[in-house]
Amino acid sequence: MKVDVVAAADLEALVGLAVERFGRLDVLVGNAGVSRIGPVADLDLAGWSAMVDVNVKGILHGIAAALPVFRRQGSGHLVTVVSTSGLKIVPTQAVYAGTKNAVRTLLEALRQESTDGVLRTTSISPGYVRTELIDHAVDDPAVREQAQQHMAELGIDPDAVARAIAFAIDQPDDVEIGDLTIRPTRQG
Repeated sequence: MKVDVVAAADLEALVGLAVERFGRLDVLVGNAGVSRIGPVADLDLAGWSAMVDVNVKGILHGIAAALPVFRRQGSGHLVTVVSTSGLKIVPTQAVYAGTKNAVRTLLEALRQESTDGVLRTTSISPGYVRTELIDHAVDDPAVREQAQQHMAELGIDPDAVARAIAFAIDQPDDVEIGDLTIRPTRQG
């Protein structure tokens, strides 16, 4: 089903559909994200709001929809895709990195609040992955083209991230992979 993570009702509907169709919800993967690249001095208020709405509120909406189900059924796993941009802070990515670090912090706090064995949380931090994220992150055509070329040359296949998510999910119920970083071996 099509989901807009900014709309809490969409995530409630998604979780409801999963429970209706499969009788339970084992994992919710939060992978929606937007990026705007540029110096803070550009004052891109609309871009900042979009990043906060999708990257932070979208995860909160997913937690609000899934956590009651996980509690009722006695188990569940929240996996969120954050970014290495939150690990290595660089100019022009301050707000994006801030949203990713907010989610990392949120998941760690939720993990600490949930040590009863019901909930597992995992933050996956990909580096350069060949996706369309950069296509909408930069307004300057020359800078965007350079970033796209760099991504094409260096980026790893999205399947690598999917395998990392599967690895975290496939652990026994008493094992939690809290944070996992995955990036190209040539990424600085």
